[in-house]
Amino acid sequence: MAMKYFPSFLQTLFLCILTLFTLTFIRTSARPATFAADFKAAWSESHIRQIDGGKAIQLVLDQSTGCGFSSKRKYLYGRVSMKIKLVPGDSAGTVTAFYMNSDTDTVRDELDFEFLGNRSGQPYSVQTNIFAHGKGDREQRVNLWFDPSLDFHTYTILWTHKHIVFYVDDVPIREFKNNVAKNITYPTSQPMGVYSTLWEADDWATRGGLEKIDWSKAPFYAYYKDFDIEGCSVPGPTFCPSNPHNWWEGYAYQSLNAVEARRYRWVRVNHMVYDYCTDRSRYPVPPIECRA
Repeated sequence: MAMKYFPSFLQTLFLCILTLFTLTFIRTSARPATFAADFKAAWSESHIRQIDGGKAIQLVLDQSTGCGFSSKRKYLYGRVSMKIKLVPGDSAGTVTAFYMNSDTDTVRDELDFEFLGNRSGQPYSVQTNIFAHGKGDREQRVNLWFDPSLDFHTYTILWTHKHIVFYVDDVPIREFKNNVAKNITYPTSQPMGVYSTLWEADDWATRGGLEKIDWSKAPFYAYYKDFDIEGCSVPGPTFCPSNPHNWWEGYAYQSLNAVEARRYRWVRVNHMVYDYCTDRSRYPVPPIECRA
């Protein structure tokens, strides 16, 4: 009698093993991960300091150099997030960046958070940008509605087949939809690594370069913790990026929900300070994605 159910048992066992194998690649780390689990120094390792057993790190910018780190793997679709506490005080001329990049030169795909330093007492601005198949110049800037140097806040990039969403905590500040059917480029096939840097860019970062970095305030520090990458790692199972059962491809993530849509409108109305779509000096005719 028991033999009658043996094939079903094998099928169940096989499915369990397959599920565990898939999750090994989809969920790349326990949440949150240590820095060393998913990342490595990309440049100026001496300016990257691990804290609390690697659960957090400090990036340092001084007159000699900035620094940066990158993920050990690349990913094709998914969600990446980390908690960041930005440079406090007079941070004019500094840029703290958190981004994804395919590292493919003229046809690169890239999704950018760039936190632009400020003079003390002025709001911190975050600039987002999207490159698809080498086409970028899609900058938008939002003034943050809190001081991001006082505490950690979560910054997230969600990348699905339907859209890309940039979140500050639980608030979406930018959505870029997949409109390939309308001949609008969208990152679809190139895996991207995850990067972060702290560097000096006083030729453009603060008030278009009018405010220069004050090196007497150096060194400048930014802090990171709660590193979380959930996506299809490359190399990895080839079926993963097209798997409709990945949680980030689920119905709840195909568009902004009602609460997110209200928060998104609130940000756009009250905190957006620059949108390339409305910059007629650069684009007398709005780019096609702005009209779509």
